[in-house]
Amino acid sequence: MNKANGFFKHSQALVETDRVGGGTRVWAFAHIMAGATIGVECNVCDHAFIEANAVVGNHVTIKNGVAVWDGVVLEDYVFVGPNVVFTNDKTPRAAVRKAREALLPTYVRYGASIGANATIICGVTLGRHSFIGAGAVVTRDVVDYGMVVGNPARHVGYRCECGAHLTKTLACRCGRRYQRNPTASGLTLKTIGNAVLRVRER
Repeated sequence: MNKANGFFKHSQALVETDRVGGGTRVWAFAHIMAGATIGVECNVCDHAFIEANAVVGNHVTIKNGVAVWDGVVLEDYVFVGPNVVFTNDKTPRAAVRKAREALLPTYVRYGASIGANATIICGVTLGRHSFIGAGAVVTRDVVDYGMVVGNPARHVGYRCECGAHLTKTLACRCGRRYQRNPTASGLTLKTIGNAVLRVRER
């Protein structure tokens, strides 16, 4: 095990890019290709693969067995569970080689969580703090704070930034309260209770 350029790289990891932020940890048998971008304080677990031109923000967790392909953008504080599958081509053929411009991007917005074994079909956007249930097959956009499950994935409710299920009042026991977004789908944070403020001030 060794440290290089301010980030931790396991001796059995392969890191070909020079764009890895400080404090990031890359564990055994992970492979990060040249041209990929990894932010600060990320955790790239065993057997993860990050392709050239993929973009990973700050404080992102990529669990074991995940492949992040060219065209996938993971914003800050995204959690990607074990064996999550991303794609970047809706009509793949082994005999047809496509230019990068033909690939469909996928955007996973700030704070989103993707459960184990979920499949994310390319061309979609997963909203801020959205929550993708384990094993879900996501074929269309997910709204901010929305939770989806199943195959194909369907909207079943909303989740708080802390991860708890939101009731019909859109209030969470942690003190956060939400409201419907008047200009877009999904929710926006309305108020933060004193209990949450005290935690943040520590």
